Amino acid sequence: MAEERTVAGAAVKIRHPWGAWLLALVTLGIYGLVWWYKINRELRDYSAGMGEPLGNDPALSLLALFPGGIIIVPPFVTNWTTPSRLARAQTMSGSTYTVNPVISLLLWLFVFSTHIVYLQYALNSLWRAASDEVVVVA
Repeated sequence: MAEERTVAGAAVKIRHPWGAWLLALVTLGIYGLVWWYKINRELRDYSAGMGEPLGNDPALSLLALFPGGIIIVPPFVTNWTTPSRLARAQTMSGSTYTVNPVISLLLWLFVFSTHIVYLQYALNSLWRAASDEVVVVA
């Protein structure tokens, strides 16, 4: 069961962190790409709703992973900038805890993409703290 919320006018979703990671694993990375696009879209919409747009393009963030991985550098860039955007969004909301892009990058590189779990936990706490409206979706 997913939980959709409205935060600063943006539709966001509370996802189970380990479920997102497992889906990425089972689908051989396909869901990981979908998840990456969705979290970047949610961050873009949230920041625009807060009046401080981060200026990110979710499609470019996705393309940096695939097919940008062929060039090697783009996945490193997007795996640095997305957690940085999340940290800025957390700061916008007044959160005292912010995601560390270095930890996220290390989890992506060395701990079998568990950065998904790390980032999703942070997103979930951000969305729960700042939500305007809750809708439970089956």
